[in-house]
Amino acid sequence: MIGAVKLRPGGSLLQQIPNDPRHLEALLDFYAGAGVDCFLQDEPVDWVALTRAQAAQRALAGQHAVAPTHAQQPRQQAPAGNFQGQTGSPVPAAPVAPQTISVPPAVAGQAPVLPDREIIAAARDLAATAPTLEELRNCLGGFDGCNLKLTAKKLVFADGNPQAKLMFVGEAPGRDEDLQGLPFVGRSGQLLDRMLGAIGLDRSSAYIANVVPWRPPGNRTPTPQETEICKPFILRQIELVNPDVLVFLGAASAKTLLGVQDGIRKMRGRWMTYPCKGREISAIATYHPAYLLRSPLEKRLSWRDFLAIKQKLAEKGVQSPSDCMVSCNHPDVSSFSRPRQAGCSKRSGKSFFFRSKVTLR
Repeated sequence: MIGAVKLRPGGSLLQQIPNDPRHLEALLDFYAGAGVDCFLQDEPVDWVALTRAQAAQRALAGQHAVAPTHAQQPRQQAPAGNFQGQTGSPVPAAPVAPQTISVPPAVAGQAPVLPDREIIAAARDLAATAPTLEELRNCLGGFDGCNLKLTAKKLVFADGNPQAKLMFVGEAPGRDEDLQGLPFVGRSGQLLDRMLGAIGLDRSSAYIANVVPWRPPGNRTPTPQETEICKPFILRQIELVNPDVLVFLGAASAKTLLGVQDGIRKMRGRWMTYPCKGREISAIATYHPAYLLRSPLEKRLSWRDFLAIKQKLAEKGVQSPSDCMVSCNHPDVSSFSRPRQAGCSKRSGKSFFFRSKVTLR
């Protein structure tokens, strides 16, 4: 019992809504904390019982296939009082009819796909046929090989300028991204915008995408199978954008696309190469904005990473629109500790990077 909520067996979620607004708010906070933040069906589905019933049905079908004559033997009438241990002919047990399993219509219409090598090969072949980013988006929209599509609301493909020389790659979208269909639009996205503004850039001068374009239920980490299925599409997406600088937001995207096993603390701030179309793209990993919201003290390291990104873009001939941001003339950007240079305004890029602290509830 939660407030005025009676948890009835087999009852729908609508029957569990309390009447008191305070109890309703507490219930919603409980569901949000447990990762339940969206409705999938009107009635609950006991997947454990459904799986057990399917296994029992398969086992029963296998028994009938091995001994089909048992069901054809005539039944013998047992004499009265004939129990086990007494004389008389034993009575064969009557065959049990297979149970009929009722599957909800929503589940029956969209059956989950078992991830295997064929699905991954199909994703690779489908991604290779896309000549443009728009065609690649259409291919992803019609691809049914990833089960995350069954629970996600929208496809989160990309945001920003496809002609940009700077590309960011995250792991997977969250709740706000799933609702709007754009990557990094929640609190972590707002922090990413401030991080770009700190080096004189914005979303019009960058291209942002994720390895997995569908939101995992409850913001859980994508499974290795889900990542492998979606990997051919992000590989093709990077090929079509063909950036000069590739930034991995978090260790998950770097491990998936570069094949490295180092943690983000050891990996961040170190320039690597990403092979693409016969050339090598300068790549770097930095902390995910969501991690920075939980650990604000790590912003100082991300500030160094973004200064290194700005310097690398300048080396490749890409100038930031703003001329009032911090110049990066220090030979070792990883040890850069002074955010202000001579001639800069008091409101430097670093102060803009660290202002407006966001706290999690």
